Amino acid sequence: MGVRMARHLFLVRHGETMFNAKRIIQGWCDSPLTDTGRAQASRVGGYFARKGITFDHAYASPSGRTRETIECITSMPYTPDNRLRELFFGAYEGERDCVIPPMPWDSFFVPFGGESLQDLQERMSDALGEIMARPEHERVLAVSHGTASQMFLARWRDQGQCGSQGLPGNCSVMHLEFDGNGFHLLEVVEQEAMKRLLEE
Repeated sequence: MGVRMARHLFLVRHGETMFNAKRIIQGWCDSPLTDTGRAQASRVGGYFARKGITFDHAYASPSGRTRETIECITSMPYTPDNRLRELFFGAYEGERDCVIPPMPWDSFFVPFGGESLQDLQERMSDALGEIMARPEHERVLAVSHGTASQMFLARWRDQGQCGSQGLPGNCSVMHLEFDGNGFHLLEVVEQEAMKRLLEE
């Protein structure tokens, strides 16, 4: 029996949105990308092209901001997946971010009809693990959200497989290997690094 080669996941946070710029909480509520956000997403597409990175499948959260982001990155068809959505903040959706405590939030939003960080982490890990285990999914692009990506990385950090990562910047690229059992973080590429590469 041959040894199965590791598969590769490229997880991207969406570009800057109007609510990001105004510091408004957006989980399942939504706002469009700003001009900066669209430029960030296009830069990710340029980065992948420059590095010769292509994909056999693509997925995105169904939120408008993630769909807009992936459509700026690539023209390939993609599949929306509800499990890649951001944390649901319940009654705090659409409020100014100054009204919530600093992380870790744990189950803070649950009494307000929201989601716990543990639920989010399990949802993201189950979704991406199941996606990467599908046939012919060797190099996958997935576009999700900041807290969702942060909690996904934290799941594998707890397993000793991912380095310490805070909230990923808008349109950062998280490159992970999947070995059939779990993920190993190879690299996080932020926008400034993409700019430098594309200016060379």
